[in-house]
Amino acid sequence: MPYQLLYWPSIPGRGEFVRLSLEAAGAEYVDVARGDEQRGMGVPALERILSSPQVARPPFACPVLVDGKLVIGQTAAILLYLGPRLGLVGASEADRLWTHQVQLTIADMVAEAHDTHHPIASGLYYEDQKKEALRRAEDFRKERLPKFMQWFETVLERNTRNGRAAFPHLVGGRLSYADLSLFQLVDGLRYAFPKATGRVLKKAPRVAALHAGVAGHKKLAAYFASERRLAFNEEGIFRRYRELDA
Repeated sequence: MPYQLLYWPSIPGRGEFVRLSLEAAGAEYVDVARGDEQRGMGVPALERILSSPQVARPPFACPVLVDGKLVIGQTAAILLYLGPRLGLVGASEADRLWTHQVQLTIADMVAEAHDTHHPIASGLYYEDQKKEALRRAEDFRKERLPKFMQWFETVLERNTRNGRAAFPHLVGGRLSYADLSLFQLVDGLRYAFPKATGRVLKKAPRVAALHAGVAGHKKLAAYFASERRLAFNEEGIFRRYRELDA
């Protein structure tokens, strides 16, 4: 049976990190919340997974992956499970742990990017915490964004398997789910903070090359050109407020 991916249908959000791996591997999957409610899909199906008392191990939030009887929440945990099944992680335990570590670091940065526009509470509107957002975004642009990107650059530089690859990879000599997630992170940052991200990428050429390489991946290029690829918007993790990218 195909994998079932459950995520909100109007934003790329954290679900896109999982979707990219499924698309790159050519895996068969159903994007449940985008399906027809008359066929038991749509947002109600997502909400059932999150709230049903019949789910013995309920996920806290989406994305959620369902594979047979398995119900898996948390982006990094889903990718840890999918990686070996999709051929997107190395065979050794060391490679798998390192890839997972990189993915968790990406998750940390995703959370910090989100908190630039919602530094006080997710339940408040941006306009209700704009003053605090301006301060948080300034620190993110000046301190956190360069620090994270330089770490990714260092990881790429120290990967001794990058000599023969068409573009640099984070782990080993071939595409991993961590590469796909770093691509999505950079893509989101370029949308939300185009000025600051552009400056930082000039000092992280390997990160920029990885982003360009994933963008040209054959299967993903077709996906990026399709309607399945949702555009960033001001309801998701990465939001463009010009005043935050001053």
